[in-house]
Amino acid sequence: MHNFEVEYLCDYKRTLVPGRKTANATGVPKEREFYLVKWKGYPDHMNTWEPRKNLRCVELLRQFWDDVFLELQRQKKTVVPNRFETEMSSYLEQRARHRQSLQRWETQINSVGGLTKRILVRNRVDLEGPPNNFTYINNYKVGEGISMTTMAVGCECTNCLENPVGGCCPGVSGHGFAYNECGQVKVKPGEPIYECNNMCRCGPNCPNRVVQRGIQHTLCIFKTDNGRGWGVRTSERIRRHSFVMEYVGEIITTEEAERRGQVYDRQGATYLFDLDYVEDEYTIDAAHYGNVSHFVNHSCSPNLQVYNVFIDNLDERLPRLAFFSNRGISAGEELTFDYNMQIDPIDVESTKMDSNFSMTISPKKASLVTGSPKKVHMTGSPKKDPLMTGSPKKDPPMIGSPRKDPLMIGSPRKDPLMAGSPRKDPLMAGSPKKRARMECKCGTDNCRGYLF
Repeated sequence: MHNFEVEYLCDYKRTLVPGRKTANATGVPKEREFYLVKWKGYPDHMNTWEPRKNLRCVELLRQFWDDVFLELQRQKKTVVPNRFETEMSSYLEQRARHRQSLQRWETQINSVGGLTKRILVRNRVDLEGPPNNFTYINNYKVGEGISMTTMAVGCECTNCLENPVGGCCPGVSGHGFAYNECGQVKVKPGEPIYECNNMCRCGPNCPNRVVQRGIQHTLCIFKTDNGRGWGVRTSERIRRHSFVMEYVGEIITTEEAERRGQVYDRQGATYLFDLDYVEDEYTIDAAHYGNVSHFVNHSCSPNLQVYNVFIDNLDERLPRLAFFSNRGISAGEELTFDYNMQIDPIDVESTKMDSNFSMTISPKKASLVTGSPKKVHMTGSPKKDPLMTGSPKKDPPMIGSPRKDPLMIGSPRKDPLMAGSPRKDPLMAGSPKKRARMECKCGTDNCRGYLF
């Protein structure tokens, strides 16, 4: 007569069917399964035990048993009991409520304007919920005292790739076209990317509009199972040299970054990323405002490379930071970048990219270093031995300059922190004081051992 919606399942038991001791000649007892149901819109005291045949919530049943087997594995048990102990029942209810909180966070993330692909949230490791005091955004938040000058002119091209007028937007700035016909980046790391802007004659499908189209792959924020906190993985394959995401946050001055950095040092976490393409004048702070890149972890063998991108603003002090894949990335693989990012001068500009997905061997899943830009505050300085500690900051070479020596590219500032561990060295990177070397725990075959 009435339909009721199951909110989640709280408990489980098996009982013998009354009046029937066995099911058949084999002597196997005939049992019935019951689930304790929390009904949506009703208080807990109205929970009821329902036979399995009454339940049509297939996904909730799957989630319930995923939680059961995870907990049995943790307890090193292999047999499902006829009735759960109080501790197990309590855990299952906590897991159900926790999943609801993550689902609400996922919905909130995907309700933010500007997303073209869905961002998933998963945590099968513990009961940690959404981060506190963090607002998900898809566009940069401009801090106090900073003005963004919009583009005054655009290109007159009708086909920017095949018939660029005056070199299109890249040519006006003295640079070459950054993408091939498949939208894959073809300039070497360190070279800036100039995309078409709102004043250009070309349309939204112009091949020189890549970063501005936003994320094109379904990504998942997930809790790592080796103590590295949250991470990000792709739910679908990503071709080599494809755009993946931007590093988005609040744009602040370097002076404000230094002030916040001291506070973050005491808290043991920071998300500061210098915009040091030409000058170290501005910083992106993703501590309280950021997108999915807030959760990306470090690896000494990363699959992402950062590029400086200019679209509607040509102020070289304020580039947009875009991550592109540096190899083919398999579905389910974690996305990482090197916090001590270097540019390889041998990686020269290519004229044609393989448009087919490049299958590669994934790094060991448990080998990535803890922490992400959220937990790192590094400085962009000239390339040194990775094991060296910070010294007084020198003038960094400019990205895209003709120099052939390895260049540092806008990277998170100051010394990195391992996820879940207190900050051990509160000294600023680049200060005259010698810092203790920070151990890297990424575990990859070419791990440097230390980030600095």
